[in-house]
Amino acid sequence: MTRTNVWMALLLFVGAGWTGVVSAEPLSKAKKGDWPMWGGSTNRNMVSGERHIVGDWDIGTKKNLKWTVPLGSQTYGNPVVANGKIFVGTNNNGHLRPSIKGDKGVVVCVEQKTGKLLWQATHDKMPTGRVNDWPEQGICSSPWVDGDRLYYISNRCELICADVNGFLDGKNDGPYKDEKYKDKQDADFIWVLDMFADLDVFPHNLATCSPVGAGDLVFLTTSNGVDEGHLNIPEPDAPDFLAVNKHTGKIVWEANDPGGSVLHGQWSSPAYGIIGGVPQVVFGGGDGWCYSYAPKTGKLLWKFDLNPKDSKWILGGRGTRNAIIATPVIDDNKVFLAVGQDPEHGEGVGHLYAIDGTKRGDITETGRVWHVGGDDFHRTMSSVAIADGLLYAADLSGFLYCLDVKTGSRYWRHDTFSAIWGSPYVVDGKVMLGTEDGELIVMEHGKKMKLLGTNDMVNSVYTTPVASHGVLYITNRRAMFALQGG
Repeated sequence: MTRTNVWMALLLFVGAGWTGVVSAEPLSKAKKGDWPMWGGSTNRNMVSGERHIVGDWDIGTKKNLKWTVPLGSQTYGNPVVANGKIFVGTNNNGHLRPSIKGDKGVVVCVEQKTGKLLWQATHDKMPTGRVNDWPEQGICSSPWVDGDRLYYISNRCELICADVNGFLDGKNDGPYKDEKYKDKQDADFIWVLDMFADLDVFPHNLATCSPVGAGDLVFLTTSNGVDEGHLNIPEPDAPDFLAVNKHTGKIVWEANDPGGSVLHGQWSSPAYGIIGGVPQVVFGGGDGWCYSYAPKTGKLLWKFDLNPKDSKWILGGRGTRNAIIATPVIDDNKVFLAVGQDPEHGEGVGHLYAIDGTKRGDITETGRVWHVGGDDFHRTMSSVAIADGLLYAADLSGFLYCLDVKTGSRYWRHDTFSAIWGSPYVVDGKVMLGTEDGELIVMEHGKKMKLLGTNDMVNSVYTTPVASHGVLYITNRRAMFALQGG
């Protein structure tokens, strides 16, 4: 696996008054319509209630292919669908805006019905180079769309608030007026929080978090990490987690619990939900701990170490201690999360936990509901999907697992024979998963393992499928596809 392919999947929201109460109901009652953030809703459960979603297609013959949009040379952002528009992060090598040259991070906005380019947000590379902004990785963050605003993390370690209409409306909205690119098809930034310049955050290789929101707040992981030598944390006192006012871009609170214990980088994304009747925002830290905070105040509610007490961190993935790249998933008063490492570090023993989020303090022992690890689960960057009492998880080694959500016991395991960077997605009685070998496998949703089909996606799929309004959207490294049956 080449270095330039590494940081993509390391990633791998909603308006005022949203409570985030979304549980793994029967698939028939799962969320439908728009998919306005990574995970579809604030609890980050990768499950959709959409119906009549295709399970087989042929890109070469255009069978069930509605439209195709060429993207950059490396695409690691997941599609977000809201209000007739689709937003996806990539790099600039697709030259959708021919006048804009060079390696840059971009967010592309296209029309949902046709795939027509509406506008593009463009971000120059950081002058500090690959230690903070690896070449050609583009933007890995998936935006949170909230009304007429979208929020995402740029490759320059900025939290961006932008107008969903760009400059197409002919207005430069908001207090921010310093956009470098101001043509009709460019992005209109409302405000920008520069975490590198203003907060001393030192992103290791790339900032990737996909923000989540609740009420007036937007939550994010800063990506603070080690330097190029991988031994020193240049800014151990910089914030790891932030809560920001979504209207003004002002910081409401910050947390630094991983601090000097960050192992490598911090590329996980937060989740928000109601657990035991209490609102919580949950983060996966770069130290291998999961943290939960009171959303309004930043008070630490609980923390959980996802690594065994005798685990050790050794450079290059040779140790047994892991960081967290996956996104926490909240369901039924529990948090489901697994550990992993930079895929360049290779395979290794992983750990997947169900955590009781009603406990308080250090709940590493008291909050453990169940655990799967050792030979039964490997390092992963993937988030889980929960539906009908079943939990689907994938690991870097290429296995897709179906577990009992209450006990963690395994119903089946399918070997894709390829590295997995994205997450399983459950929709319309199917479980979908992309592979590094460029296949999109489709399994039957249920306790018995049944492969329904394998679809050729031409090149690597580092992202997770998204279904919205009867259409399936998938990005491979170079393009986005809209798939719909006749």
